[in-house]
Amino acid sequence: MKMTKDIELSEITQLLKDLIYINSVISTELIKITENISAIRNQAPPPKTCIEEHSIIEKKIVEICEKYHPDAISTLKQHVLKHK
Repeated sequence: MKMTKDIELSEITQLLKDLIYINSVISTELIKITENISAIRNQAPPPKTCIEEHSIIEKKIVEICEKYHPDAISTLKQHVLKHK
């Protein structure tokens, strides 16, 4: 019985790590989509303050993902941090 609970807990833990990663990807991409739509709609880049705030948010997202799913972070980190 204990072995089964340990396995279930391990599977739930892995699922949560994967969900954190997936949500990190979605949230960082949504930030970029929002910036791109703003640029298209206004025919100008988003305000500098928005870009700076988005960068801070993206870095925090990467930190959270890195904390809980370090083995999956390298591609996301490289992708997010090169977006400018």
